[in-house]
Amino acid sequence: MANHQRLTLPIGIQSFEKLRKGHYYYVDKTPLIESMAKIGGYYFLSRPRRFGKSLLLDTLRCLFEGHQALFEGLHIHDRWDWQQTHPVIRLSFGDGVLTSREGLDIHIHELLNAQAEALGVSLRNTSIAGRFRELIHQTHQHHGQRAVVLIDEYDKPILDNILEPERARELREGLKNLYSVLKDADPHLHLVLITGVSKFSKVSLFSGLNNLNDITLDAPYSTICGYTDEDIDTVFAPELPGLDREAIRQWYNGYRWGGPEVASVYNPFDVLLLLQKRKFGPYWFESATPTFLVNLLKQRGVFTPSLDQWETEYELLSQFDVDDISTDALLFQAGYLTIKQIKEPMLGYRQYTLGFPNHEVETSLNHALLPSLGVENGPRERRTLFKHLQQHDLAGLETHLKALYAGLPHDWYRNNPIARYEGHYASVFYSHFAALGVQVTVEDSSHHGKVDMTVDFSGHLYLFEFKVVEQLPEGRALAQIKARGYADKYRSTGKPIHLIGVEFSSEQRQIVAFEVETA
Repeated sequence: MANHQRLTLPIGIQSFEKLRKGHYYYVDKTPLIESMAKIGGYYFLSRPRRFGKSLLLDTLRCLFEGHQALFEGLHIHDRWDWQQTHPVIRLSFGDGVLTSREGLDIHIHELLNAQAEALGVSLRNTSIAGRFRELIHQTHQHHGQRAVVLIDEYDKPILDNILEPERARELREGLKNLYSVLKDADPHLHLVLITGVSKFSKVSLFSGLNNLNDITLDAPYSTICGYTDEDIDTVFAPELPGLDREAIRQWYNGYRWGGPEVASVYNPFDVLLLLQKRKFGPYWFESATPTFLVNLLKQRGVFTPSLDQWETEYELLSQFDVDDISTDALLFQAGYLTIKQIKEPMLGYRQYTLGFPNHEVETSLNHALLPSLGVENGPRERRTLFKHLQQHDLAGLETHLKALYAGLPHDWYRNNPIARYEGHYASVFYSHFAALGVQVTVEDSSHHGKVDMTVDFSGHLYLFEFKVVEQLPEGRALAQIKARGYADKYRSTGKPIHLIGVEFSSEQRQIVAFEVETA
């Protein structure tokens, strides 16, 4: 049932107590944590930044500490034994940037001291592993109940230094020294939940912790972070009047941790800022510039039209370590691609298709990638492209695209790995349109020399066939659109359809034919 009273938008609120006492909107996640909290065990959850992981952990802390009044009206309130409490050890690596093993060790000692003081125990050991082990044992003994350990942003010290592999390795070893204590502490622990952005292997960070249950892609937990469509329509109903509901869905929905059977979610940061500012913008994307990601994609020569149909396997999705970061894992774990489809052609072997979660990420990531494709003045080029499309000026569009390719620096062709195959022409073409924010559909991203693309904008449809003339005779691109009947499936829309054959010469590094026919 919709809540018709206007409340405060919980922007940046990570304290469950503050949120519940301060008359903020709250999406009840207690149905999803009930089983985990009651049964206990060891859990690992990976989600992109700004998805509400810290609030999730604080909710569990308040639950185990028995703050019954905060849960009034929530699912779990009448299903929880409030007489049974557990002491909570909460460790977070979210504050500041640590750039040395020494700095990390000092930070960990400070965390352990603060927790020991809060829990009323004293630590006599001097080593980090010894003090963490002692904290867990003493907490159990002092409180008479097994401890709960909640670790927030467990991987941040490593990720902050990922461009400096030697330093990142040192920090990884420092964290491993801490986390390895959990393996033998089982008799003293009720629940362990570790959250972060990336998924490092158990060997590299959780040595021997073989009972750690990775729930990242488990269907029952698929919406444990983020807002569903139902949440938007009910909890935030008072904020929706005056906003285009379908546009909200296209811009911000679409993150999915599982197959089509699980609900997709919105990034809470985006939704809350949209509701506050009342205008659409790339709020999540702009909150942290993915310089490392862009540089890596440039270095590896990623064919950008394939980003929305990226085929991978589970091993590649989880292959993230200082010395071995798969492109698939980086794009997926950081939140730039999400799961679109899962196939299991034989038992135990799953194939994943990834794609952009939504309009915000597709537009913003392609815009960020344009400089790595050789387009130096993206905003200016984008304005020019918009003007020609808005006026349906196809002659102007041809002139603009030729100027765009002519402006690619000569050194860029020589130095950039993506320029070693014809796919870079298609990448520039696709990313330039996608960065504008128009509705772009890539029909075939499987061949690096071509991109068959549909653009739906301002009441017109543009169907592009892209060819490299060294691979095919000239004059074939437009003929191929017509021969394959690409326009047929769009005729029922009633929109004007423009067939555009674009032919590129890899020798001249330029568009050599731009044929147009309006169907």
